[in-house]
Amino acid sequence: MQSTRNRLIRLLANNQDEYISGQLLSEQLNISRSAIWKQMKTLEKAGYQIEGKSKRGYRIISVPDTLNQDTLQWMLETDWLGKKIIHKNTTTSTQSDAHQLVQEDIEHGTVVIADEQTKGKGRMNRTWYSTKEQGVWLSMILKPPILPYQAPQLTLLTATVLADVIHEHTKIRPQIKWPNDILINGKKIAGILTEMQAEQDQIQYVIIGIGINVNQQSDDLPEQIEARATSLRMETNRDWNITQLIRHILLTFEERYETYIDNGFAKIKHKWEGYGYKMGERIQIKTLQDQWQARFVGIAEDGALLTKTDEDEEIQKIYSAEIEWFKEENE
Repeated sequence: MQSTRNRLIRLLANNQDEYISGQLLSEQLNISRSAIWKQMKTLEKAGYQIEGKSKRGYRIISVPDTLNQDTLQWMLETDWLGKKIIHKNTTTSTQSDAHQLVQEDIEHGTVVIADEQTKGKGRMNRTWYSTKEQGVWLSMILKPPILPYQAPQLTLLTATVLADVIHEHTKIRPQIKWPNDILINGKKIAGILTEMQAEQDQIQYVIIGIGINVNQQSDDLPEQIEARATSLRMETNRDWNITQLIRHILLTFEERYETYIDNGFAKIKHKWEGYGYKMGERIQIKTLQDQWQARFVGIAEDGALLTKTDEDEEIQKIYSAEIEWFKEENE
């Protein structure tokens, strides 16, 4: 259930070009006129500029560009994703926070967002460098009605969401490197970490972590990743509004998630392959036991990597591996 503050923000956002009376707000929210006034003062402290006129009511004149729960929910048009947002100035990891929250029976669609992570988590226990107020660092808590073996599809779905949002905002078409990286010009700009708790035939919850480098300059990136990482600012030479990006990601994810639940993975698979990094080309594949080269021919319905070697006509499915671009000797 939405909080009174969330419902007030939605009412004001839906009527931002006109006054809405205190009486109407009181009736809609089922609280007193005095409580409405107190809520307005709280919003003003958060940076909202509110105009109140006798016999006319209230309207929002301007919204702060700072990242917090209230500003994220302003104009957020989702039905369920992000109706509960937990914002932290600094945290070790939004993934860790989300895992703690699900122990409290937190609702489906809850989103944890931070300005900064001190121990951001990447795939295979790698560190994700999450500098303060320079990127999107969030985790979504989901309770999807799918079987555990289908969970990797959610990673691929999320990748298409990030690719579409980045493309729409920047007009630069990124690529998706299997299974969870978003690249621009061959450099990593975003990553996805999907973790779940499940029984043999039932998912209890899935947590999808998203990290996007947004407003970093090259000096902001650690030396060890500077050559292989980038940011939206570095690629476009301009700053981006992180709050707007997050709203767009949440809305797009909700729409695509519902389509996926209703219609399956086929459309997601097609879209993913349209963004696929090195589709049809030779890649280097490395597992814990072996490494080899093969052609990348697509992804399977269950999210597996599909490859084919020159010696074998059969397509091989790979579920866990590191892949790199393989350069021919004459290149």
